[in-house]
Amino acid sequence: MDFNVKKLASDAGVFFTRAVQFTEEKLGQAEKTELDVHLENLLARADCTKNWTEKIFRQTEVLLQPNPIDHTGARIEEFFYEKLDRKVPSRATNGELLGQYMLDAAKDFGPSTPYGSTLIKVGESQRKLGGTEREFIQSSAISFLTPLRNFLEGDWRTISKERRLLENRRLDLDICKARLKKAKVAEAKASCEGDLWSEEVDKAEMELRVAQTEFDRQAEVTRLLLEGISSTHVHHLRCLHEFVEAQAAYYAQCHLHMLELQKELSSSDEDVLPNAFAVNPSSLAAFSSPSPSTSASPAPPTPATLETDTLKGEEGRPPASGSRKAKVLYDYDAADTSELSLLADELITVYTVPGMDPDWLIGERGNQKGKVPVTYLELLS
Repeated sequence: MDFNVKKLASDAGVFFTRAVQFTEEKLGQAEKTELDVHLENLLARADCTKNWTEKIFRQTEVLLQPNPIDHTGARIEEFFYEKLDRKVPSRATNGELLGQYMLDAAKDFGPSTPYGSTLIKVGESQRKLGGTEREFIQSSAISFLTPLRNFLEGDWRTISKERRLLENRRLDLDICKARLKKAKVAEAKASCEGDLWSEEVDKAEMELRVAQTEFDRQAEVTRLLLEGISSTHVHHLRCLHEFVEAQAAYYAQCHLHMLELQKELSSSDEDVLPNAFAVNPSSLAAFSSPSPSTSASPAPPTPATLETDTLKGEEGRPPASGSRKAKVLYDYDAADTSELSLLADELITVYTVPGMDPDWLIGERGNQKGKVPVTYLELLS
C-alpha cells in the first residue's frame, strides 16, 4: 500500500512537471525540442490518412446502410453476435421488403387480375434486386469496410499511443535540458560553492543523457510505425479496387433484372393499364365537341361506310371481317356522339378503320357503334 502511494505521488509529480513544461512552451517561456523534418512529414501524412479514412469509412457505411436508426441497431446486434462468436443473421433489405409487400398485396387483390399479376411480376423483381443488394453489402463490408475499420481501431490506436509516448519523452527531455541549464547558471554564480553545484550539473547531465536516449528510442519506434502507413495505402488501394468491382457487378446485375422485368411486362397484355390521364392530342383534336364557331363533328360512320373502309384494310390492323371480341375492363362514359359508352365486364366487338388513331377502336354492341379507347379493353383471341 505504501509503495502504491509513493508511485501515485511520483506519477502525479511527473504529470505536473510535464504540464508546466508544456504550458511554458505554449507561452514562449521555454525551449522546445523540434522533431526532424522527416518525422514531422510522416506525422502529417499519418494524420491526413486517418482523417480521410475515417470520412470514407463513415460515408461508405451510410451508402450501404442509408437508415441511421436501423444501422445503429444493426451494429449493436453485430457486436453481441461477435462477442458470442456466432454468425450474424442476414437481414432483409428494403428492396426485399418492398417485394414481399407487393406479393402479399397481390394475394388480396387477386393474382389473376391485371393489377395482381403485375404486382407479382414487379414484386419478384424487387426481391431479386433486394437480394442482389444484400450480397453487395455483405461483400463490400468484408472487402472494403472491414480493412478500413481495422486500421482505425487497430493500427491507428497503436500509432496514437506511441505518439503520445513520444510527446511525453520530448517533454521529459526538454525538462532535463532546462534543469541542466539552470544548474550551470547557478554554478557560474556561486563560485564559492563550486563542488556542490558541480554535483548538480553532473546529475542533470546524466538525467539528460538518459532522457535523450529514451526520446531517440521512442522516436525510432514511432518513425517505423508511421512509415508503415505506406503499406496501409497499398492495402487500401487493393480493397478499393475490390469495392469498385463489387459495385460494378451489383449494378450490372440490377440492370439485368430490370431488363428482364421490362421484357416480361411488355410481353404481357399492355391494354390492361388505363391511360385516362394521357390524352392523345391528335385524337382530342379530331373528336372534340364542336364549338359554336366551328362546324359540327362528323357523325359516326354508317354501316355501309364501315364495311367499305374496312375492306380496304391496313397493314398491322385487322379488317372488319377479322373483327375481335373484347372484354371491357372499366366503365367509360362517352364524351360525345362519336364515342360508345362502356360498362365493365361486358363483351363487345371491336375493329379498326384506315387512318384511325391507334389509341382508339370502333366498338359495336348490337345496333350501337362508336369509338372506344383501347386501354379500357382486354382483347380476346
